[in-house]
Amino acid sequence: MNMGSENDFDGSEDASESESQGSGTYSEISGSELDEEISWVEWFCNLKGNEYFVEVDEDYVQDDFNLTGLANIIPFFDHALNMILDIEDNDSDVAEPVPDEQYPLVESAAQMLYGMIHARYVLTTRGLQAMLEKYQACLYGQCPNVLCENQPMMPIGLSDNLRHSAAKVYCPRCQEVYQPRSSRLNTLDGAYFGTTLAPLFFMTYADTVPTTVRSYYVPRIYGFKVSSTVKDRLRLQKQKKLAGHAADAASRGGVSVSQVGTGGGPALAPGSGAAGAAMTGGPPGAERGGGRESTEKLGEDEDDGEKKDGEGEGDD
Repeated sequence: MNMGSENDFDGSEDASESESQGSGTYSEISGSELDEEISWVEWFCNLKGNEYFVEVDEDYVQDDFNLTGLANIIPFFDHALNMILDIEDNDSDVAEPVPDEQYPLVESAAQMLYGMIHARYVLTTRGLQAMLEKYQACLYGQCPNVLCENQPMMPIGLSDNLRHSAAKVYCPRCQEVYQPRSSRLNTLDGAYFGTTLAPLFFMTYADTVPTTVRSYYVPRIYGFKVSSTVKDRLRLQKQKKLAGHAADAASRGGVSVSQVGTGGGPALAPGSGAAGAAMTGGPPGAERGGGRESTEKLGEDEDDGEKKDGEGEGDD
């Protein structure tokens, strides 16, 4: 069986380059052993850039229950499964072998299928144990947060669906998700690890979770702490002030307050005009008419006052 691949899988090198240069940091296969016949799973996991995967047991792959739903999302599913299990198409129930021009597509589908099977396998007891070994070796990097003190991280996906986002890394100390420093890990699909792996891993191996209190960075200005409560208090005061203005505007109904003007002229009463007519239930014209009558009456009272003042001066 030809193990070479014409297409890179998620940033990994092709088979010929991996065989000539070795399988990377986490490879356990020597150059002499590469000449011997190995399984597809072993070959794939030792490619440069694929050391982040664990080797899935063949029995797990052969169980149809573990493959439920994958046939609907993986192209060339039957051919890809045969490739993973090192089964020739002629020896299986597949209708006909794949043409040579489509063979690279089948290889890509097999790599994608293995990634989805891997996401399910790492949730089993044996899969979690295999991930524990890689976690203890800090294979997935250390937390970039200075306060986490080089805490090892676990891979995690932001979605269980393919092509949603690349793989991320999760820190159990600060409980944050980061971009991985490894460009090879960053090119793997996040669905190959899934959203459940990291939480389940640290729940299963509780002794790997740091017991120290989570530390936070505290900003300081000239040695004095910048309290977040100050910012919150100022923000609340501003919100209350804006709410007070809105309440005043609502109570006025959008009309000026009834106050005597500094120029001595008569001021409009609250609710005057069309808005006042709507509030009192009367027609706008009646409201305006009432305003004119009040003005005229006020003018008559002023004239009467002037006449009285004139009569008093005449008597003097």
